[in-house]
Amino acid sequence: MDRIQAANELAFRVGFSGYSGHLRLEPIYTVEGTDPVKSLPDFILPPAFPRETPESIKDHIEEKYLSPRLDPDVFSAEKAGRQWDFDWFQKVKVPLEPSVPRSVVAPVWELPFRRQKNGSAQENWEPDSVEVEVSELTAGAQNSGPLPRVAGPAKDFVRGSINNRPFRPGGLEESQSIERILPDGASDGEWVREVLNGDPAQSIPPTLKEGLDLGELKAYPSSWNVYKEAKSLGDLSDEKLNKLSVQFDDLFKKAWEEDVTLGENDSESVMLETEVNNCDEASNVHKPESSILDELLFVESGEPTARQGGKSDNEGQQQQEKAWAIIGDSEGIADRFDELVPDLALEFPFELDKFQKEAIYYLEKGDSVFVAAHTSAGKTVVAEYAFALASKHCTRAVYTAPIKTISNQKYRDFCGKFDVGLLTGDISLRPEASCLIMTTEILRSMLYRGADIIRDIEWVIFDEVHYVNDVERGVVWEEVIIMLPRHINVVLLSATVPNTFEFADWIGRTKQKQIHVTGTTKRPVPLEHCLFYSGNFHKVCENETFLPQGWKAAKDHYNKKNSNAIGGGSGSSFASSAAHGQKRENYNRGKQNKHSGSQNSGHTGGGGGYQNNSGGQNNWRKSPEAPTWLLLIDKLKKTSLLPVVIFCFSKNRCDRSTYVLQGIDLTTNSEKSQIRIFCDKAFSRLKGSDRYLPQIVRVQSLLSRGIGVHHAGLLPIVKEVVEMLFCHGVIKVLFSTETFAMGVNAPARTVVFDTLRKFDGREFRQLLPGEYTQMAGCAGRRGLDNIGTVVVMCRDEIPEERDLKTVLVGSATRLESQFRLTYIMIMHLLRVEELKVEDMLKRSFAEFHAQKKLPEKQQQLLMLKLSQPAKSIECIKGEPAIEEYYEMYAESEKYSNRVLEAVMQSPVAQQFLTPGRVVVVKSETAQDHLLGVVVKAPSATNKQYIVLVLKPDFPSQTFSGSSNLQDKKSADFTQGQLLVPKSKRVAEDDYYFSGTSRKGSGTININLPHYGTAAGVGYEVRGIDYKEVLCICSKKIKVDQVGLLEHGSSGAFSKTVQQLLDLKSDGSKYPPVLDPVKELKLKDMDLVESYYKGTKLLQKMAQNKCHGCVKFEEHIKLAREIKMHEEKVDKLKYQMSDEALQQMPDFQGRIDVLKEVGCIDADLVVQIKGRVACEMNSGEELICTECLFENQLDELEPEEVVALMSAFVFQQKNTSEPSLTPRLAKATKRLYDTAIRLGELQAYYKIQISPPEYAQENLKFGLVEVVYEWAKGTPFADICQLTDVPEGMIVRTIVRLDETCREFRNAAAIMGNSALHKKMEAASNAIKRDIVFAASLYITGV
Repeated sequence: MDRIQAANELAFRVGFSGYSGHLRLEPIYTVEGTDPVKSLPDFILPPAFPRETPESIKDHIEEKYLSPRLDPDVFSAEKAGRQWDFDWFQKVKVPLEPSVPRSVVAPVWELPFRRQKNGSAQENWEPDSVEVEVSELTAGAQNSGPLPRVAGPAKDFVRGSINNRPFRPGGLEESQSIERILPDGASDGEWVREVLNGDPAQSIPPTLKEGLDLGELKAYPSSWNVYKEAKSLGDLSDEKLNKLSVQFDDLFKKAWEEDVTLGENDSESVMLETEVNNCDEASNVHKPESSILDELLFVESGEPTARQGGKSDNEGQQQQEKAWAIIGDSEGIADRFDELVPDLALEFPFELDKFQKEAIYYLEKGDSVFVAAHTSAGKTVVAEYAFALASKHCTRAVYTAPIKTISNQKYRDFCGKFDVGLLTGDISLRPEASCLIMTTEILRSMLYRGADIIRDIEWVIFDEVHYVNDVERGVVWEEVIIMLPRHINVVLLSATVPNTFEFADWIGRTKQKQIHVTGTTKRPVPLEHCLFYSGNFHKVCENETFLPQGWKAAKDHYNKKNSNAIGGGSGSSFASSAAHGQKRENYNRGKQNKHSGSQNSGHTGGGGGYQNNSGGQNNWRKSPEAPTWLLLIDKLKKTSLLPVVIFCFSKNRCDRSTYVLQGIDLTTNSEKSQIRIFCDKAFSRLKGSDRYLPQIVRVQSLLSRGIGVHHAGLLPIVKEVVEMLFCHGVIKVLFSTETFAMGVNAPARTVVFDTLRKFDGREFRQLLPGEYTQMAGCAGRRGLDNIGTVVVMCRDEIPEERDLKTVLVGSATRLESQFRLTYIMIMHLLRVEELKVEDMLKRSFAEFHAQKKLPEKQQQLLMLKLSQPAKSIECIKGEPAIEEYYEMYAESEKYSNRVLEAVMQSPVAQQFLTPGRVVVVKSETAQDHLLGVVVKAPSATNKQYIVLVLKPDFPSQTFSGSSNLQDKKSADFTQGQLLVPKSKRVAEDDYYFSGTSRKGSGTININLPHYGTAAGVGYEVRGIDYKEVLCICSKKIKVDQVGLLEHGSSGAFSKTVQQLLDLKSDGSKYPPVLDPVKELKLKDMDLVESYYKGTKLLQKMAQNKCHGCVKFEEHIKLAREIKMHEEKVDKLKYQMSDEALQQMPDFQGRIDVLKEVGCIDADLVVQIKGRVACEMNSGEELICTECLFENQLDELEPEEVVALMSAFVFQQKNTSEPSLTPRLAKATKRLYDTAIRLGELQAYYKIQISPPEYAQENLKFGLVEVVYEWAKGTPFADICQLTDVPEGMIVRTIVRLDETCREFRNAAAIMGNSALHKKMEAASNAIKRDIVFAASLYITGV
């Protein structure tokens, strides 16, 4: 490299080094250069340092400043080959993976029958290819935020994380995310309107405190010129240019102003539209889509609005009102099914029904379906085919069920056919499988936590959709449906409900995709319904038709039997008590002692319930009801109607009913052996004393004789044994609660109803038709029985025909929304700015009908804005004040109506409304209030007040005095003096005008209304109701009732009018009114305040300059029109706004509560306390969060912690009082006080909550002692003796506690509390043992 000459003869050369391109500087020394070291002065260093010499200084400078060298940390031998990895290169942020292409070539899938083959029949079909934007393929799985999200860690793939953002729900408009990101001022065009109106430009961006200083900006006048052709520019005159121009200001004011007015100055815009429409089509300018500005211009030119692409209004409306739920378009699908779907993803060994073929066809097309059919009709076939399609497409399918039992059973059923996984609260088996079975709550949690597995899901199957009617858990279904992303299709399986189409329409409109509705009302096995009374069956219903003659035969039998009976007898007494047995049992349940032996035998599954119960059995067997069960079982056995499921609506009654059949054996030796072997294998997984629990021993004894019992009080493993044996057909008689019909797919030959009444947690009521249909559907085994039998037990009475007919053939319960706001829902949505809580409310089923009418309301709003009154009020007295007058009038009306009912109906006010009392009366036109006087009070013949009112400042009317008299002769009366005894005189008598001694007859001889003029003022006499009286004045005048009403004397009218005018001589329009407190005796302070405000407004109206104006009528009418138009617009705006949502007040209250407790801040940003609350799914989120942040668990041991946490998940209300340690008692008291405080806070913010009920509903301490002993290692048989709670409920609570411990552990990690995290792990390990966590037989097999 050439030498570079530098100043002072310092030469150097520059070169590049390494792969990075670093510059290297190499000095070049010359002989001629002077040595700068020689010129350095000598100096003496401290003794501690060696003496410097010129050579040492030269070496130091060369080493430090003149010798370039590489960094040894970067350019070491160990890092050879990595010299390119420098800081400047890292800042470029080169992606480690190749960039995603903008478009890909993808094959186009077609239905098999539409595929075209070019050659022979053996030639394979080749799909066409099309270029598709990658953004379109990933739109369904995109994140809710504006930027794509990187996949999270593998541990959060299935369950998600609280740090993830949910995926964008399907059907959510793209614009809504923009509206949430951009402030209102930047997105609604408000800044443009301000600039156009001459206001200064906004220099401060929204949400910022300071902005740019733009100096003095001046408006620049500009206009848009539109020409037909560019070459004709020079030929146009100025006049023509004006016709073809539109002012920029005028154009944009019409687009952004809320209230669009059609004035006379719009002719230019009309002409512009006409000219532009007539311009040459040869111009290659792209025509934009129709906007609101186009609609306004179309309206001004007299053309219809809402034109789109030249379509007519009807076509546009039809396109707008798109049907989301499609029904009745399935003609021919079943007949051509093999042709339409030649290559099935799953082959079935039986012929498919029509609705199954239709559903499979729609699934093959990739559409969503809603299948409604009876129990055992074959709806599961559709779910299986969705699983098969997911396996074929290499995607995933999710099956959700409302009950954990259904999930476990479906896992067993699908295990042999598909790649299946199971996800419940306590079980996670093969989550990587392509077909996942889970509870609906798990899916909701995955959606809120943005689990990455959502990207792979193609189908979500909702089984038992009619469970959406459940008050407690129905909201979960709506949340999941709303939150599902766009790329996921849904399969809905439901029992037959009346509003299937309506529900499907809601789903389709919410997800913006069509839902095909199919199903059948035909039962695979027809049912016959009978009444069982006194050993005989009476058929009352067959083929869905009620048979009155069967009911009449049973009624006759009942009447005949009762007529032969003498007296009541013990049988009648027992029958009467048995009818209300459930109510009595429910009452007695809370009164039993937890340590009792035989007294506790009535309780389901309690430790004492299955011990020392021989006395209870004997008493039951001796009861008069025992022969009824024996007679029924014997009758069913003789008529080959076994197996039978007997539904009793009480766990207690199920257990006690089995005592009746102690001497009955319904199984053969072979069946006994099969039952014994099965039970031994199932219970062999239990340890030690758990195998000999009283409940297990008793149930095994029943099973060996073909009798079973099934309810929530049984241990989970016992329930599974009963279910499996019943499916095998070896159980002949099964006593069960209604959960068996919902959670187990096990049909029987016969179904028996113990009663048609049930206790639903609040009251005893009749069974609903849908509930009866669900349970009756268990009768009839497809392929085994030709007909299913349903029996209703009748003991002491026959049900009324109307009630029986309603239950048997009545319409099923409609699907109703149970949507409600929860704190955890609000905080999950507040975590994501682009998803508003209002969006969730709008899309709920409860708001479906209101939101469905939104397009119609939007069109009405536009038409209202365009049709507002165009006339302006031109005041002849200066600035218009009529609007202010009208507002005062409307406000006074509001006050007067509020007070009128209370005041005018009171006896005190009636005493003041006597002849001579001055009043203020409503005018008939409601434009001004009239001053008047009461002439005559109501009487027996006339129920109205006769008043004379002044009509001043109005044009006089032409009256005919003679025509107002009924008869001229009626004026001739015998004159005399009206004498009233002194003892009967009152103060009002002094105000009767008695200048003439005429005696009145009390008749009214003038025609009402009577008009006239006196003293230059118009007046009117008419009858009014008390509601037309606005005010009662404190003044009274003398009136001549006879002269006014009977004679029609002009002198009497003149004197009365003059007296009223004298009251106005002081300048006020109305005299003072009666004091509402002292004289009218009003007690309500709100009414008194309203009364005073109304009277003050009347005085202000009298002082307004519009009062007395000659154009008052014209202007007040116009003001009313303008005001009514504004009210209509405001009402429509309100109906379309978020404020009109039903649950909006509750939402505002809950937001205030969350702010108060610190879960969110003033800007609705979720704080760490809110993130902790989002983890709480098992218990009430606010109480759990406050418990953690108040450190209520810090001083407790793990066993005590898990015992206290049982209050969050335990559900039974009435239990025996637990015996607690002092520390536990103190902890429970503190936790209860926290719940009371939170309840009072919610009540303060207008949430409909009673603090004691709130605390009792969310905290139940009945199992604190039991869980504490279990965590300490006490055997299960011993803890059952501590309470009257059934064993099954104990196990369920402890299992749910494990999930709660996991949630508290995650919350501790968020809080950074490592001690609590370890304590939760220890608590979880303490309860996970023995029979409580025994594996399900459905999962592990027997």
